[in-house]
Amino acid sequence: YFCPAGTGQIRGLMRLRGSQQQVWLRESGSLVQPDFVSVIPDRATFDRLAKRDNVPGAMDVPEVKFLVTGVDTANPTLHFWPTDPVRVGHVDVAYKRTVAGMPFASDKVFFHPAGDTQEEIYRDEKAQFDARRIKVIGTDDLFGSVTFSALNPGEGYGILRVIDGSDPRPASARDVVIFRTLPNDLSHVAGVITELPQTPLSHINLKAKQNDTPNAYVKGASAKPEVQALVGKLVHYVVNGAGYTLEEADPADAAAWLDAIRPKDAQIPVRDLTKRRIKNLNDLRHGDVSSVGAKAANLAELRRILPAGVVPSGFAIPFSFYDDYMKHNGFYAEARTMMAAQDFKDDPTVRDAALKAFRKRLKKEGTLPPGMEAKIGAIQAAFPATQPLRCRSSTNNEDLAGFNGAGLYDSHTHRPDEGHLSATIMQVWSKLWTFRAFEERDFYRIDHLQAAMGVLVHPNFDDEQSNGVAVTKNIYDPNWPGFYVNVQVGESLVTNPDAGAKPDEFLVARLGPQGQYEVQYIQKTNQPLPSGRTTILTSAQTRELVRYMERIQDHFRVVYGAQADPGFAMDIEFKITKEGRLAIKQARPWVD
Repeated sequence: YFCPAGTGQIRGLMRLRGSQQQVWLRESGSLVQPDFVSVIPDRATFDRLAKRDNVPGAMDVPEVKFLVTGVDTANPTLHFWPTDPVRVGHVDVAYKRTVAGMPFASDKVFFHPAGDTQEEIYRDEKAQFDARRIKVIGTDDLFGSVTFSALNPGEGYGILRVIDGSDPRPASARDVVIFRTLPNDLSHVAGVITELPQTPLSHINLKAKQNDTPNAYVKGASAKPEVQALVGKLVHYVVNGAGYTLEEADPADAAAWLDAIRPKDAQIPVRDLTKRRIKNLNDLRHGDVSSVGAKAANLAELRRILPAGVVPSGFAIPFSFYDDYMKHNGFYAEARTMMAAQDFKDDPTVRDAALKAFRKRLKKEGTLPPGMEAKIGAIQAAFPATQPLRCRSSTNNEDLAGFNGAGLYDSHTHRPDEGHLSATIMQVWSKLWTFRAFEERDFYRIDHLQAAMGVLVHPNFDDEQSNGVAVTKNIYDPNWPGFYVNVQVGESLVTNPDAGAKPDEFLVARLGPQGQYEVQYIQKTNQPLPSGRTTILTSAQTRELVRYMERIQDHFRVVYGAQADPGFAMDIEFKITKEGRLAIKQARPWVD
């Protein structure tokens, strides 16, 4: 396939039918270099000319540049870029010359409109494209047949396991796991293969990036005979742009690898227990992270830079409340005894069961220290009696620079008929002790008894039209500033989607000659949309989101002292409310 790319070049993608290899045709060198040809007669020549690069929709794939010159003369020259309003005549020249120049793939060349500008032109001129017999491929078809995607390159060692939701033994950092469905609950593992597609902003991939572990989508992985032969064995798993490898491993190599990637010393997370009052978000800033956690502190910072109503109002319950609760009920002593047991240390199944019982004690059997119930009740009374409240984890070991802790801790909604808010606060506190959170802290040698749970309380978003996750940079090509966005219909989360639900996935980058933004869709949702809509966000909503992401990037770059870091970006979560308003509910440093 090919799509226009521009500035003297045509950028393209070609996939050979019957092959799992994706090949992108794109700028990869200069015609002043001696290594070029006027005709690509076979696949071997293509591979010789190719180099690897990132493009919207695929990471680290082989690419070859092709150039047509003199398009308006007897010796055509063609300048395409996603923002160029290229029409059927120029596409026709490019298409026919590409077909002629690659005889080995002449029946497999398609035109792919590269962005919104060219998609609109194609819709207007479809009859002319059909008349000239130019084969055109849409985004969904282009990426829908992908059978392999390297989400996070890397390597790891572990026991190869296939998990479909019925396996009673939890996965650990000593397992390489194949998931037949996308998990909602993932502990630290040595590597991941999923049989369903992921996006770069799924919780699975955010965790893989944070932990520097290999992660790939491989269609039908568990059914492959060569994979089946390794299930239950210790394997060495490697992912790169060309594919993945699984091979039986030596236990000594695995032990040495695990020892090398874990921190050598204990990690003591910062927690300020001197702050004793619940604070309104209006009275907090990012600098309060040590007492209320990054999630609450960054939400407070967002309220300072974005228009009223975009960021929810609310309160932050500090770490000191959790600490008082644990001491008052003797739960720290119980935790020490639990963690000291040898079977707890040695057996993940025992550990999982013990943590579950401990969480139940924290949630149901503890009592609040004197005066705490009234303080929590006061913030509940600050909201209308009919308002559901979202109680969100805000710990001292998540949402941090270099460690996002994506998906480690659960949040809960308190409904008006559920009585006193303190019951839900205790439920959130208990989630500091989930199996996945414990395993993550254990791997990084974080002191469990110094971990602390703050709680962010704000109005709950019910019946939202859509929800999304975005990164305030172009994750595919940093040479073109922009933003990467995933958005899903309704309440099906982007990070942990409902089975089979695909989000809109797109890039907004400054590709225009005057720095104008262009939207390039990588995939579109498979969920029902309102009549007349082809995308989840309207053009106006996308423009508004981009304006706010520009502010967030500029502001937090200064907050984190990252003015000299070209790779700095923020990972944000947003919603379109049931009233159709954009709301931004989280911002944390992007871990790349």
